[in-house]
Amino acid sequence: MDKIILTGDRPTGRLHVGHYVGSLRRRVELQNSGEYSKIFIMIADAQALTDNLENPEKVRQNIVEVALDYLSCGLDPTKSILFIQSQIPELTELTFYYMNLVTVSRLQRNPTVKNEIQMRNFEASIPVGFFTYPISQASDITAFKATTVPVGEDQLPMIEQAREIVHKFNTIYAPVLVEPTALIPQNAACLRLPGVDGKAKMSKSLGNCIYLADTPETVKKQIMSMYTDPEHLQVSDPGHLEGNTVFTYLDAFCRDEHFERYLPEYACLQELKEHYTRGGLGDVKVKKLLNNIIQEELEPIRKRRKEYEKDIPEIYNILKKGSEAAREVAAQTLSEVKSAMRINYFEDMDLIREQAERFGSSVQGEN
Repeated sequence: MDKIILTGDRPTGRLHVGHYVGSLRRRVELQNSGEYSKIFIMIADAQALTDNLENPEKVRQNIVEVALDYLSCGLDPTKSILFIQSQIPELTELTFYYMNLVTVSRLQRNPTVKNEIQMRNFEASIPVGFFTYPISQASDITAFKATTVPVGEDQLPMIEQAREIVHKFNTIYAPVLVEPTALIPQNAACLRLPGVDGKAKMSKSLGNCIYLADTPETVKKQIMSMYTDPEHLQVSDPGHLEGNTVFTYLDAFCRDEHFERYLPEYACLQELKEHYTRGGLGDVKVKKLLNNIIQEELEPIRKRRKEYEKDIPEIYNILKKGSEAAREVAAQTLSEVKSAMRINYFEDMDLIREQAERFGSSVQGEN
């Protein structure tokens, strides 16, 4: 069986370093690994509208922002299919059929859905489209027969529900769909990078993000204001690593070779941590190291973005071609699904002949 990846992001804002270490960096590695026959990268605008219904312009404007971030990070349209979710109507039709395979109580038990509902204060006023997101996501995954879905740990319940839908469909109808497997980041620090203020999640409204497109000055300002250890008041004080945002970011970004370039008195991150915890190492020195590392990581991304920004019509052309290619694949899957469900009335010549015989009619082109 071919190995196929499906992944993507909601276009509700520019992508930040949390997206980068959590998924984008890994996507580029997977794309270039040669392990996968196809890689589908989706800009999930239809999903974004489920909780941005009154602000469609926000979604519309961020399509190109996300596409620029994708391309700047190294996603290659000659190796990966970049497409827009809403341009694939087959996904909506698949979602409609899958709805009959899931109960309301099962959706209510989905931990990811429960957490998202609480976070958005939907309570009893849950948009149906948002509530049924796990079904829509199963449609996205199965339309392309994805075997692998790179996700954060918080999305594992969604993949499990997709697997349930696939199993139920294949059991009732025919073994048409492929059960996906989740691929989570190997580095624990990359699972969910906190905001620079120490909050659990980066948020545009909180102003605690480092965006991939930020200038070097903005990045440095965010890093130098980063939350550390509130009890580490003097350089001589022993510091704590737990909950220390700077060290969480170092865990996600730092490699041994960085010390050769920026802090040669240490051989590795573990040595730096040991010095910090016993005292005698100031937060400013550690933040300067982190700034050097992240600037080094982001500089080639910024340069590529400037080049892509010179021809925005070409960005839309890439997305148009990708959407056309993605739709062709989804249409084939939908045809197989409808055949398995026995609702492919006009393509099923056996059905037409059977009904013709039943009513004593003839089939055109046959004696």
